[in-house]
Amino acid sequence: MPVEGVSSDLQQVDAPPPAAARPAATGGVPVRLNVNGLPYSVTLDPRTSLLDLLREHLDLTGTKKGCDQGQCGACTVLVDGRRINSCLTFAVMLDGAEVTTIEGLATNGALHPVQQAFIDHDAFQCGYCTPGQICSAVGLLAEGRAKTADDIRELMSGNICRCGAYPHIVAAIEDVMRRS
Repeated sequence: MPVEGVSSDLQQVDAPPPAAARPAATGGVPVRLNVNGLPYSVTLDPRTSLLDLLREHLDLTGTKKGCDQGQCGACTVLVDGRRINSCLTFAVMLDGAEVTTIEGLATNGALHPVQQAFIDHDAFQCGYCTPGQICSAVGLLAEGRAKTADDIRELMSGNICRCGAYPHIVAAIEDVMRRS
């Protein structure tokens, strides 16, 4: 609709272009990572989370996107052996890091002891949180701070699962802790 005193051509120039007409973002930041023992070199938008790098760029979909706000722990992976929420971590911050996802825990076809314990103790329920729970448990065991079931519950509190499988998850971790 023309505005009095302003030509219709000027109004079109002042209007923002439709989203499809805007130029795509160019450039990016080069990042090199070792993921599950394999080297990757990618160029990323600096806003790309580690979770999105894993799932959208590397097709490693074992890591789950739950809340995408760092509250549920479904996206937990290991970075240089320490557990982190991959949804809260920019991938460009990890240049040169070693990332281990649920896909990288098994060795030569043998499940990681925590993976096997989750099977042995029926610790899956729906299974959506399981990859993050297992990665967090592997990190917890490496930290060596848990001594009791209460310690496990406290140190796993960043991974939200309080479904019927939760007691089985704690039992699986206790089992591996006893055998270690």
